[in-house]
Amino acid sequence: MNFNQFDLDPRLQHGVAAMGFSQPTPIQRATIPVALTGQDVLGSAETGTGKTAAYLLPLLQKLLAMPARNHAPRVLVLAPTRELALQVAAQAEQLSAQTDLRVVAIYGGVAMNAQTDALRRGADIVIATPGRLLDHAARRNIKFDALRALVLDEADRMLDVGFLPDIRRVVALLPRERQTLLFSATMPPAVIALAAQVTRQPARVQVEKTATPDAIAQTLFPVPEHLKAQVFQQLLREEEMDSVLVFARTKHRADRIAKQLQRVNIRAGVIHGDRSQSQRVAALEDFRRGKSRVLVATDIAARGIDVVGISHVVNYDAPMQAEDYVHRIGRTGRAHAAGRAYTLVTPTDEAIIRKIEIVLRQKLQRRRLDGIDYHASAFVQPDAEAIRRYVEQHRARQKNQATRPA
Repeated sequence: MNFNQFDLDPRLQHGVAAMGFSQPTPIQRATIPVALTGQDVLGSAETGTGKTAAYLLPLLQKLLAMPARNHAPRVLVLAPTRELALQVAAQAEQLSAQTDLRVVAIYGGVAMNAQTDALRRGADIVIATPGRLLDHAARRNIKFDALRALVLDEADRMLDVGFLPDIRRVVALLPRERQTLLFSATMPPAVIALAAQVTRQPARVQVEKTATPDAIAQTLFPVPEHLKAQVFQQLLREEEMDSVLVFARTKHRADRIAKQLQRVNIRAGVIHGDRSQSQRVAALEDFRRGKSRVLVATDIAARGIDVVGISHVVNYDAPMQAEDYVHRIGRTGRAHAAGRAYTLVTPTDEAIIRKIEIVLRQKLQRRRLDGIDYHASAFVQPDAEAIRRYVEQHRARQKNQATRPA
């Protein structure tokens, strides 16, 4: 099967060819014919499966079949992160390059002026994060009178980060007569409930993951917390790790890992919610182009990262949920390439590791590195506040002694 069988507009066919798409992926084969009929869609698919084109192509076809004069927004895509919004916008622009359709990305972390100007010039397709979209709506920078389709991309992550109230507020602003497509990597009860509220008799589309855990070599590295940095850096020296995505539990931890690597001359980028938009885009581009060998990210910031050729995923910190482990390691070994996933496991992580092994239905291999003294005691970093108090007390004692009568 090829894209010609979808009977798409020749201009879209040109965009498909320009992007190097040859045969549609499973999610595209399942979604495009249904979406072209105008039916609502409830899809289960992850980043990297081709789902973006799966919903963009039928919606672009719909817009070309109904020309508009004023470029009022007719398609709205909601995404959980700035990175995903930018990636969707880039793909929409590439697919529609031979048309006069206008695409605008709306996201936080940057000034609103340029986005306001773009909206006022006209936008057929708006890709937005919910919070920033509501900011523009409150300022009357955008109207939805002409809207024909809504896409909720990565709905599970939007709910994870607390966007449900914002999503409801956005949906309340939209025309009831519209096509709605909802995609989610997982289908927990909260996502099913949201789908029931925003879709009408949706076609259920589900495809298998592009990289299953069975296709990825997985190894656990038991290690005391204070030796994690040493073990990870030795792995980078010993293993053929060309493109490494590292998951950290917190923003502070992600920053610290990147700085530790840079101190030993390993170029590493970092992405998390406290980084500016320009910093996040630069870090992702350096990683994608191979300028940075390592990209350190938190779970939420990593959602939407779609980089071909990631050789290794490293869980510097074990995930909190077994399901998150599967999502993390699925970012390597795509397109039938070999992939490896390494997890640094401390004694406190054993409970979640047992849950992961139950989900995977397999016992994961454990390995120790030669040359690491796993029994070395931790150097306890003195508390900065305690040091400050000690210095102040010492100075006070010296001052008292100097002023005491002889």
